[in-house]
Amino acid sequence: MRILLLDLDSTSPDHLGCYGYHRNTSPNIDQIAAEGVRFERYYTTDAPCAPSRAALMSGRFGIHNGIVGHGGTAADMRREGKTRLFKDTLAKESLPAFLRSAGLKTVLFSPFGERHSQWTFYAGFSEIHNSGKSGMESAEEVTPGVLKWIENNAKDDNWFMYINYWDPHTPYRAPEEFGNPFSEEPLPEWLTEEVLERHKQKVGPHSVHEINMFNNRTSPNYPRYPGEILDMDGLRKMIDGYDTGIRYLDTHIGKLLDALNKQGVMDDLVVIITADHGENQGHLGIYGEHGTADQGTCRIPMIIRWPGITGSRVDNGLHYHLDLLPTLAEMLEKPVAPSWDGRSYASSLQNGNDCGHDYLVISQCAHVCQRSVRFGDWLYIRTYHDGYHLFPQEMLYHLKNDPYEQEDVALQNPNVCRDAVYLLNQWHDEMMMTMPYDTDPLWTVMKEGGPFHAKGHLKDYIVHLENTGRGDAIPELKRRHPREFV
Repeated sequence: MRILLLDLDSTSPDHLGCYGYHRNTSPNIDQIAAEGVRFERYYTTDAPCAPSRAALMSGRFGIHNGIVGHGGTAADMRREGKTRLFKDTLAKESLPAFLRSAGLKTVLFSPFGERHSQWTFYAGFSEIHNSGKSGMESAEEVTPGVLKWIENNAKDDNWFMYINYWDPHTPYRAPEEFGNPFSEEPLPEWLTEEVLERHKQKVGPHSVHEINMFNNRTSPNYPRYPGEILDMDGLRKMIDGYDTGIRYLDTHIGKLLDALNKQGVMDDLVVIITADHGENQGHLGIYGEHGTADQGTCRIPMIIRWPGITGSRVDNGLHYHLDLLPTLAEMLEKPVAPSWDGRSYASSLQNGNDCGHDYLVISQCAHVCQRSVRFGDWLYIRTYHDGYHLFPQEMLYHLKNDPYEQEDVALQNPNVCRDAVYLLNQWHDEMMMTMPYDTDPLWTVMKEGGPFHAKGHLKDYIVHLENTGRGDAIPELKRRHPREFV
């Protein structure tokens, strides 16, 4: 058994060819998708980076494992305390530890544990390669080490290799000599001048006037990454930069696949392609960020090619990314660990069965504090801290008609909102009853001053709003966040 997992940071399915994107961003990824199962409605439970990977690797929701943010108490995994044995639960039940117990050598190419001081991310790996730049690596700095490993080890039996690429993550860093493959290609049809004019009225980090989170500063080191979007040329620079990052990493995936072919192992290699989160590129009027509990941030690609089992299929069920662990257990005929929160979709891989969840709850506590419910054609978003976006407490989007979340229809559909709140409460009750703690880490974030990437920035941001002609938002920001002015 050989398994390759490609974790493509910040890669949105909206921008992959196999998911219907009009630009040729991902020919090598698309080829794997043509030989496997492509999951259409696949979501991270907890966004962004650290909470998502903590949930994937532990198999547990952030509310259970404790990591829902990027700073403060909720950026560390909960200690097991008096129930801890000689080795902790991660030593047996994390994704790599489980695969190791199944007889696979577990190999990691990623700097992620260092980037967020998420040392628990390494639990269960027998071989770790840190490319050394804490997530600022470009693909050409990652691929050579992987190719060397493939040359020396790929023919061995029983290995699991997890590879992390960062190129779609801001700031867009594809080398200048790679050029712009999309300079003559149209933007996505929905991104019109009218849409951009509406987005210019928005406030909040990574809105069009502050692509650099709370300001419009740029760096000569990253010429593909704009500081603000003032017109359609600026919008093109933003989208082209992101798409070029995806195409650049895809070329490196092609190099890996060629090397694996050369070693003669592709015929029986399981390939899993996914991401920690997507990327808002106009969703909710936000660009180049993964800072909300919404469709743009939390919907992720998942493609599984399992030779001898999968054909070219699309799964339309609702799935969490942490469903991967119990799925692998069933596929490998191993028992499901008691700590895992996910549910296997092995029967989808094996027989094309519909085995998705009835609804999903997705969370974000690093840039905003939100929990959202994904059910039917709907996405309901409940905001506890708006991260200075001035979001209402409730938002509702009909994703079939409005996949990019441009029209909030909560006021027109109170009954749908009430249904969503019922599902959210049902989920929350189940989560609280199935853990030995009485604290929801979302409220830990709130009590510690709010999401890490927001707190402490409001005073400077108000100056930026005044300088960009949006001072009318300042009184409401001050009303909502009085503690920032104490």
